[in-house]
Amino acid sequence: MVKSLLRQKLQDKFSGVSFDVLVPPDDKMGDYSTNIAFVLATRPSHKATEGKEKKGEDPMKVGEELASELSRDKDLAGVFQKVEAVRPGFVNFFLKKEFLQKQLAETYKNIDSVGLSDTGNGKTVIVEYSSPNIAKPMHIGHLRSTIIGDSLANVYEKLGYKVIRWNYIGDWGTQFGKLIAAWKRWGDPEKLKTNPSTTLVELYVMFHQNLKKDPSLEGEGQREFLKLEQGDSQNRELWELFRSQSLEEFRCIYKDLNIGMFQIIKGESDYESKLKPLIVELQQKGIATESEGALVIELENLPVAMLQKSDGATLYMTRDLASLEDRIRSYQADKILYIVANQQTLHFEQLFAVAKKLGLKNAELAHVKFGMVLGEDGKKLATREGKVIPLQDVIDKIVALAGRVVKEKNPELSEKEASEIAKVVGIGALKYNDLKQHPHTDIVFDWKAMLDISGNSGPYLQYAYARLASIIAKAKNRKEGDVSLLTEPEEEKLMKRLLEFSDAVVKCMELNALNSLALYLYELSNEANRFYESIRVLEDENIDRRNARLVLIETAAAILKRGLGILGIETLKRI
Repeated sequence: MVKSLLRQKLQDKFSGVSFDVLVPPDDKMGDYSTNIAFVLATRPSHKATEGKEKKGEDPMKVGEELASELSRDKDLAGVFQKVEAVRPGFVNFFLKKEFLQKQLAETYKNIDSVGLSDTGNGKTVIVEYSSPNIAKPMHIGHLRSTIIGDSLANVYEKLGYKVIRWNYIGDWGTQFGKLIAAWKRWGDPEKLKTNPSTTLVELYVMFHQNLKKDPSLEGEGQREFLKLEQGDSQNRELWELFRSQSLEEFRCIYKDLNIGMFQIIKGESDYESKLKPLIVELQQKGIATESEGALVIELENLPVAMLQKSDGATLYMTRDLASLEDRIRSYQADKILYIVANQQTLHFEQLFAVAKKLGLKNAELAHVKFGMVLGEDGKKLATREGKVIPLQDVIDKIVALAGRVVKEKNPELSEKEASEIAKVVGIGALKYNDLKQHPHTDIVFDWKAMLDISGNSGPYLQYAYARLASIIAKAKNRKEGDVSLLTEPEEEKLMKRLLEFSDAVVKCMELNALNSLALYLYELSNEANRFYESIRVLEDENIDRRNARLVLIETAAAILKRGLGILGIETLKRI
């Protein structure tokens, strides 16, 4: 909030200048600081103050003149008690106590709207994430896309956008012909109902094992897929069965992970009928050309993008183009985010370049990349045999480990209570471990650290909330407090931290990353815990101050809960 105010004030004065507004690590350096004087001092000619030209001057001198001018600014007079320049040229801002107290009262009064804005009013953003494959179990590789995408969708919703959560599933291709052929030979309907993806993977593996002995199976699989493409009723029915059973299994995992409901679930199959017209259009416009029997698109500074093989088979690029066209024209998307691993960077660079050639320029396109999931040894997380780990196994393990922590901390809990708490704590640990780190980086699965209730972890934040909630629950005969009585250093630090919530949410949108919000919530939890440990709120004999402190606690708890909610992490009143 204050950071945004400062940034806007400086942008209005110095348009086109790139600068930072930061929260200093030490209170002695102010509550906010900017480096804009350094930037202005290096410009050949710039008005640093009204009517004065600055030509490569000393940053300290520029900062002093700017601090003097900002000290007289009417909009800032009620916010800052002091604006000063310090060597070598930073301009520091110190908040007024009265402003902090006033903002706390306003925030408490309007707590339901804190962190919300109309920034995206009238705009539509499509967030594509998760994107599992039919007939295969979701695995550890789907975890990051699912968690990051769901949280970014939450951010955009809080900022007023119409958000379309889009799950683009892999549900078409020659592998389904092989799967149908295998089903007709060895399929077991009861096993499919019990464990869909495992059963279908076993059938697929069985097909390839038998293929070594009987090469004619390859032709059988091709014939079954051709029949599926031509609309054969039996094959279509089997394909729909496999699809529905897989989707139901995915839904169970999304429920376990507390993932928001997808508005759109579409697969590659939805675009099969659109591929030929799209290819014709690309050829007629001279965008696609033939090369050694295949259809390709020449791109500037990028490898050629292949649309169709020499045998006429279309590729993922073709289907992605058809889907992109659908998203822009049918859903009027202003922005489309693809939450997909780093390894697909080239694919999306090509896709966006082709879209530009095709005239699909109405939407801002962004590939939100993320790194791999590593084990504690720094290697790609996998089974001992080198196979990917099913996502359900990861969920079950973290919840089981959380259960042990919960039982050790609260042995008096019933099995049911401990199980319910363990699920919330375990899933919170799993999500926070991912979101606290920049998405581009690889993340390490250190199971112990993920559940460390005293470290930078999901359980630590949940515990901070539970502590605040316990004070609120014990408070009796509450009345309106006098916030002007909140003058202790721990109180001021907590009030200052509350001001930064809205800025942290906006930063998530600007960077399409959640780590800034995760860091903010960790720092808020630290301030809340220091306040909790140093001030005995319920024992305060000054009733007005006691009630004011309860206002501060309730506001901090509400913001902590809202922030965790954006990250898809649930809170508990007891851990």
